[in-house]
Amino acid sequence: MHFARRVFQIAAIYGFVGLLPQFFTEAKTGRDFPPPVTHPEFYYGFLGVALAWQVLFLILAQDPVRYRPMMLPAILEKLAFGVAVIVLHLAGRAPALLVGFGSIDLLFAGLFWAAWRKTGQP
Repeated sequence: MHFARRVFQIAAIYGFVGLLPQFFTEAKTGRDFPPPVTHPEFYYGFLGVALAWQVLFLILAQDPVRYRPMMLPAILEKLAFGVAVIVLHLAGRAPALLVGFGSIDLLFAGLFWAAWRKTGQP
């Protein structure tokens, strides 16, 4: 249980640190990774949904055994970004920098899977 707590705490902290600044960097993101953001509702919507998941990770960290069923959609959340970024990069549609962040999400997906398995053992 200690492992699961740490994994979800670290994931939440990493997520907050990585996501919160992006609320203030829409224009910079458009300059660094053209074209500029043309649908800010998708940009801010993604950030809002991703932040909501970080809150869930903090809740999971409080009582991993009780909230164990929520670990499965948490794994899917990490896979969704990680796999998408890699596929998009291979298709020439996402920069290599994003592959690094996608890989971190895939690492967390694996750690979440390990946490799910460990919390199911008596």
